[in-house]
Amino acid sequence: MPQSATDRHVTRTRVVEAGGIPTKVLTAGSGRPLVLLHGSGPGVSAEANWSALIPELARDFHVIAPDIAGFGASIGPADTAYGIKLWVRQLVELLDALELASATLLGNSFGGGLSLAAALKHPQRVDGLVLLGTPVGTFEMTEGLRSGWHYEPDEAEMRRILRIFAHDPALVTDGMVAQRYEASARPGAQDAYRRLIPEPGPEGTPVNGVPEQSLRTITQPTLVLHGREDRVIPVELAWRAAKNIPNADLKVFSRCGHWVQLERRDEFLCEVRDFLGRLR
Repeated sequence: MPQSATDRHVTRTRVVEAGGIPTKVLTAGSGRPLVLLHGSGPGVSAEANWSALIPELARDFHVIAPDIAGFGASIGPADTAYGIKLWVRQLVELLDALELASATLLGNSFGGGLSLAAALKHPQRVDGLVLLGTPVGTFEMTEGLRSGWHYEPDEAEMRRILRIFAHDPALVTDGMVAQRYEASARPGAQDAYRRLIPEPGPEGTPVNGVPEQSLRTITQPTLVLHGREDRVIPVELAWRAAKNIPNADLKVFSRCGHWVQLERRDEFLCEVRDFLGRLR
C-alpha cells in the first residue's frame, strides 16, 4: 500500500544487522536515499543529531539515520574492534540490508570523515556528499576534541562540553543535556570515541583526518558546510576539503559553531535541498 503524505514524514525505528552490529536506524520519507551520519561527541546518536531535522528532510528524501557502531544503541560485543574499517563495512552492509544500490551521504564531523572514507573505498555506493564540520588533513587538537576525550559521564560536564560545540550557548537546552548525558552513560560509547582520536597530549598534539591527497580522487559532487566559529573542527579545514575535492562547493556560516544543522537550520535545509536538487 502506498504511503500517505502524513506517513512519509513519520520517523520509524528499526534494528538492522550490519557489520556484525545490531544497528539502530531511524527512517522516514521516500525518494532519493539520504543517509545522515552523526558526529562522535560524548552521548552522540542519530536521534540526538538528527531527530529535529528528519521530518523536514523526509518531505523530499528517503532519510536513513543509523547509530554508528559503538554509539547510541548500536553496541557490539565487548571485544568489538571499533574503527574506520568496521564503520565503513557497517555503512555498506546497511545499504545492502535496505536494498539500496547507492545513496547520498550527509555527515556531521566524524560522520563526514566516515562519508569520505566510504566514498574512497566504495565509490559506486555514494552518489554525493554533504560534509558538515568535517576533519581533513592534519591539525592541532582543539578544545572541543580534548574535552570530549577526557569526559566521564556527568550531567554538569556534559553541559559545559556542549556549550563548546555551539556558538550560542542558549542552543544548549536542559533537554539536550539530559538526552546526551543519558546516551553517554551507555556501555561502549565513550570507548568508541576515544578510539577515534589520539589521547590529548601537550599543546600542539596532531589529529589526523582524511589525508588531503586522498580527497583529490573523490569524484562525487560535494557540498562543504562549516561554522566560522567552530571550536571543535577549525573552519580552515573546510577550505582544505573544498580545495582538494574536485567537485566541491563551500559555504561558511557566520556566528555558527560546530552544529550548522541546528544553529543555522533553515539555511542548512535550503542548501541541502538545492544541492540534492542539482544532483537530479
